[in-house]
Amino acid sequence: MNDVTSPTGTPRPVRIVIVDDHAMFRAGVRSELTTVGAGVVDIVAEAADVDSAVTAIREQQPHVVLLDVHLPGGGGVEVMRRLPAPDARYLALSVSDAAEDVIGTIRGGARGYVTKTITGPELVDAIARVAGGDAVFSPRLAGFVLDAFAGSIDVAAVDEDLDRLTEREREVMRLIARGYAYKEVAKELFISVKTVETHMSSTLRKLQLSSRHELTRWASDRRLL
Repeated sequence: MNDVTSPTGTPRPVRIVIVDDHAMFRAGVRSELTTVGAGVVDIVAEAADVDSAVTAIREQQPHVVLLDVHLPGGGGVEVMRRLPAPDARYLALSVSDAAEDVIGTIRGGARGYVTKTITGPELVDAIARVAGGDAVFSPRLAGFVLDAFAGSIDVAAVDEDLDRLTEREREVMRLIARGYAYKEVAKELFISVKTVETHMSSTLRKLQLSSRHELTRWASDRRLL
């Protein structure tokens, strides 16, 4: 992996690859980092799925990969499996703050995990810290990791339940369970309201639930909110 300091010891811009399957989100991150991270970060590539991410990381040799958890082709964990550290340091940047996503991603090799509610300056700071070797989490997400390794979260049981759902159904399920309206979910995930309705119907059917109230209780019992 390329060093983040020059031969004279002065800091170099942190080379990053942005991996997310939503083009609008990638554009937003690029714009924000270009504005607030000038001289600190250098965006060298973007990717929308596992295969293109692996190719970009191999070609560009970034210091840090901003990695979404849910990606076409196997998810962020598959990227890390195919290109484990020290080829790159991974910082998960995801809409999901569910315990099983956080724990699974860290176990897969990520150095940190932040959610997409993070501000631009906070993200620049997180990238710089991960590039320097630190582990970066919000306090709540760090608590998930500590709980998992202390044995107070049964990750295997949670995973077994969620295996019935697709990655997109999981995203819709969490937002609906948190009280989001269909239009708000559609805006958050860059999909149509009709698509949200379809995923919701499929999720209820697979989990054998009959209402969003039952879904909220189901998700709360499993600490997915």
